[in-house]
Amino acid sequence: MAETCTQTTAQDSGKPAVLIIGGLGYIGRFLTRYIHENNLASEIRIVDKHLPELAWLAPEFQEACSKERFMQADASRPQSLERIFTRPNNLQFDYVFNCGGETRYSQDDEVYRARSHALSLALGAEAAKRRIRCFIELSTGMVYSPQSTPRKETDKLKPWSKLAKWKLQAEDDLAKIEGLNLLVMRCAHVYGAYTSKFLATALCMARVYQFLGKEMKFLWKDDLRTNTVHVEDVVRALWTGAEWYVKEPLNRKPVPVFNIVDHGNTSQGTMARLLSEIFNINTGFHGTLISAFARLNMDHVVDDVNDETLDPWADLQTKAGISQSTPLSPFMEKELLKDTDLSLDGSKFEQETGFKYEHEKLTIEELRTVIESYKAMGWWP
Repeated sequence: MAETCTQTTAQDSGKPAVLIIGGLGYIGRFLTRYIHENNLASEIRIVDKHLPELAWLAPEFQEACSKERFMQADASRPQSLERIFTRPNNLQFDYVFNCGGETRYSQDDEVYRARSHALSLALGAEAAKRRIRCFIELSTGMVYSPQSTPRKETDKLKPWSKLAKWKLQAEDDLAKIEGLNLLVMRCAHVYGAYTSKFLATALCMARVYQFLGKEMKFLWKDDLRTNTVHVEDVVRALWTGAEWYVKEPLNRKPVPVFNIVDHGNTSQGTMARLLSEIFNINTGFHGTLISAFARLNMDHVVDDVNDETLDPWADLQTKAGISQSTPLSPFMEKELLKDTDLSLDGSKFEQETGFKYEHEKLTIEELRTVIESYKAMGWWP
């Protein structure tokens, strides 16, 4: 019966019905807006634990993430699933995008197990039961054994953050669910307007060093890979992937896995050059001696870096009259300061689906656009 429902959904309007878990998260909100503005779906439902009022939504997301599309629920709780997946017309959703889960680094294993792994498994089991046409699991490129040579989807897996360890566990366990139409997308560092993750940390740190009149020095070496991808390309890739998946008979084996990464092969050297130009500061790299010390004393080094930047950042905010809390901070996570390359080969996805990146690489213009988005929200000192 569910199979009939699924087919009817897409046929009725010619457009798929879409469920986005973590729809108010960074990628979730951009995906919702992309689908809404391009009129790609017959129905969009976004589910999130947080309320829109507390999600730092910029004005351009308000219409897409409106109350009539939004459902507040914790999708990792089995008792929430019936309400999340059931539509008023009793038909099934066509695409389910899992953009939910814990996105902070350096958390305890238990946090990732409960908030990410359990979430993915609960959603996957429900999607299989309802024969959803495509379940898209958003994962990370940090699951590969780190090398400077770009990693292909078939390369050795050796997660180097706890977040990645549990993402990979979710990928493996989802693949074992009978009847789940699974597609896995592994992303490089995602950036774009309003980002508060990896790139945001670097921008905030550069602003502090500009304020202090000091050189911004990086650990390790300039060719350490920190590959990137723009959020607008990520959400286009998610949609392209779902459409590609349903063109063939469902339940593809082995499970299709794709890397999503721009063509810039971003490295620490790239970041250092761009930040130097934007903030008019000197940037450089610590020598091998200090880097070797850091490798052995990572906790100490991370504490020192944060001690140096957090108070000046607070001073900058006070001077700028920013009294509200914002998602921005120069706080450096230990897991992101590791001497590990995030280096991905994304050619398979482009070849299989014909996808083209619109944001080819990280540039000064891209970074300036990010900073302007912060200013528009009143976040930037």
